[in-house]
Amino acid sequence: MKLAIRNTTIHTVTGGVIRGGTVLVESNTITYTGEEKIVPPGFRVIQGRGKHLFPGFIDAHCHVGNFGEGSGDMGYDGNEATAPIMPAIRAMDGINPRDPAFEDARRYAITTLCVLPGSANVVGGMGCVLKPRGVILDDMLVENARPGLKAAFGENPKRVYGDQKKCPSTRMGTALVLREAWVKALAYRDKMAKEPDKHPDRDLNMEAMLEVLEGRQPLRCHAHSAFDMVTALRIAREFGYEITLEHTTEGHLIVDHLKNSGVRCQVGPSPTHRSKVELRELTFTTPGILADAGIPVSISTDAPVIPIQYLPNCAGWAIRDGMAEDLALAAITIRPAEVLGISHRVGSIEKGKDADLGLWTRMPWDASSKCVLTVIDGEIVWEAGAGR
Repeated sequence: MKLAIRNTTIHTVTGGVIRGGTVLVESNTITYTGEEKIVPPGFRVIQGRGKHLFPGFIDAHCHVGNFGEGSGDMGYDGNEATAPIMPAIRAMDGINPRDPAFEDARRYAITTLCVLPGSANVVGGMGCVLKPRGVILDDMLVENARPGLKAAFGENPKRVYGDQKKCPSTRMGTALVLREAWVKALAYRDKMAKEPDKHPDRDLNMEAMLEVLEGRQPLRCHAHSAFDMVTALRIAREFGYEITLEHTTEGHLIVDHLKNSGVRCQVGPSPTHRSKVELRELTFTTPGILADAGIPVSISTDAPVIPIQYLPNCAGWAIRDGMAEDLALAAITIRPAEVLGISHRVGSIEKGKDADLGLWTRMPWDASSKCVLTVIDGEIVWEAGAGR
């Protein structure tokens, strides 16, 4: 498909704002972005006068399809809470592509999602990156991304396994079983490096752990409390692997430590109630404080905790509480793209990138704004009164 969106305000994210500009799309790629130009023959033309064009938004931490909306317990497939260390689990195997939240994502120009397993386990499995279009999951997946291996610190795993009278029932136990898992993975790697006749049987759990230890995937660490974040960073230093911090609710209490660590932080879901002790410090000021300190910050919904369509609203609420508008926009575009290892493809409007776009009547965090056009890989997947 050839598509031209012209005479609109283009928020490129990485290259500033272009007023009265044009974006050309051919096949699944952006081929031009810049000042208004004559559109070549053969293009469908969308008139964007008075509207704002953004790159498709990205939620790098959600559970869409794994915790299906309107499905009750029968559609909750995000936690295999039968053992604390379950790295071989894959989120993709539990995703229902007919979850209505995918339609919500399309209607609000959320064009890339990272679906992670839940936080019941100390190590809960591998995430996947997808775009909300297609009939089967295999058609939705984004290849060669880095969704990461999910881990959890804090209240969740100690509650789940404490109730089962298993380890971990404390934060000490959580740290112990995680360290033991890394030691086992290193031993497995050493055995695999020996002569072929001495190889151990193939172990899918250990293979998944080695994805992190050998630098192919980050460990995505659920952590709300400041001291849980510090524990996650401490263990990562001990074993020499990359992590991201997920939720980071008390991140504003340890800004200097986070900045010195170089860690990337996901903040959210912020518009929720303080349902447990580790959420007592919940505030919308956190992403702005971290971003002002130079820490790479993404904003996420944790959907369905916060419905996926409210991702731009979450950025707006952060702006209301002090986050600079450009940093908030980056937090739902280029920053999560960097977390997922796909910033060369998505997260900004640039020539050569995937044609993932959203056309809005106003700034997307304005409560009266409406998304009138969503494009994923060059195909219009949502349209409401855009005009030609």
